[in-house]
Amino acid sequence: MAMRHWLVVALMFAAASVHADLTVGVTLSATGPAASLGIPEKNTFAFLPTTIGGQKVNYIILDDASDTTTAVKNARKLVSEDKVDVIVGSTITPNSLAMIDVAAESETPMISMASSARIVEPMDAKRRWVFKDAQSDTHMATAIVGHMANAGIKTLAFIGFADAYGEGWWNEINALAGVRKIQVVANERFNRTDTSVTGQILKILSAKPDAVMIAGAGTPAALPQKALREKGYKGPIYQTHGVANSDFLRVGGKDVEGTLLPAGPVLVAAQLQATSQVKKVALDYVTRYEAMYGKGSATTFGAHSWDAAILLNNAVPQALKVAKPGSREFRVALRDALENSRNVVGAHGVYNMSAQDHVGLDQRSRVMVVIEQGGWKLVQ
Repeated sequence: MAMRHWLVVALMFAAASVHADLTVGVTLSATGPAASLGIPEKNTFAFLPTTIGGQKVNYIILDDASDTTTAVKNARKLVSEDKVDVIVGSTITPNSLAMIDVAAESETPMISMASSARIVEPMDAKRRWVFKDAQSDTHMATAIVGHMANAGIKTLAFIGFADAYGEGWWNEINALAGVRKIQVVANERFNRTDTSVTGQILKILSAKPDAVMIAGAGTPAALPQKALREKGYKGPIYQTHGVANSDFLRVGGKDVEGTLLPAGPVLVAAQLQATSQVKKVALDYVTRYEAMYGKGSATTFGAHSWDAAILLNNAVPQALKVAKPGSREFRVALRDALENSRNVVGAHGVYNMSAQDHVGLDQRSRVMVVIEQGGWKLVQ
């Protein structure tokens, strides 16, 4: 009788787990060097839908403190203890790269909000579980180098983070510069937690470049730019889309005026042409965010959380036709549905994913922007 009782309990528990609510596990960098990116991502979850396809959604949000080890620990907790159906995160490239093994081993689809193409390329057995809603460095680097070539820049100095983010950007910029006949005359690195880059900047200045490319993200990316201006550098400075938030403007102050960068169209949503396919969705996000957190508070980073929700809103109903949340079958079906996302309009662009492309963004996902009078201006 006792054995029968426990069997019934076990069957009831199994049934309950299969018919559980949709559980979305999130790990992002709300503290640490990448906090200016992670905070708006976290803030956005406050007004994401609580039901998708008629299914209640539970969001479990953890802070990885911009630390790779913590990101992996969070991911393992989410899949092993919380039994999540999907992972969203992390904010930055090193953390997202480190989480790939967890997603693959647990067969849990993951939507990264970081930029490096290496997160989803080259496609293999592990990366088939990983998707990304942020524009890749490859995509954005093309816009930057194209702008440089059109501006007549012949020599370029590079300084980037001493991690996977900086290395990914170096590989892209160096290769594209060669194609455009732009000579790279310096290649320097700095850490996200550094407080001085004087040595690197002096080397760059001695190379006398026409322009400088800074491959950083968040407020730490302002450090080399401020040092360049303080040392008298007058040439154009390019940054990555990793600085597209108000905290970078605040920390950089007058030293970041004139900075050129590629960004998701949501950054200048109100300035987009009426014919833009993403303008309506981008403005909707900006309006919702600023209604909750104040005028001018919306960033491209928070919009990555928004687009993750849009992708899930499109994919979850398809997966529900196959299985219920809480099961391996549902996770597999959700992975398949994400991979088959077609013409999904987000705040950052239009997503068309495939078995070989787990980003699915095209030219509609980027614009060139210049910082003018402490704000963002679309470069026509």
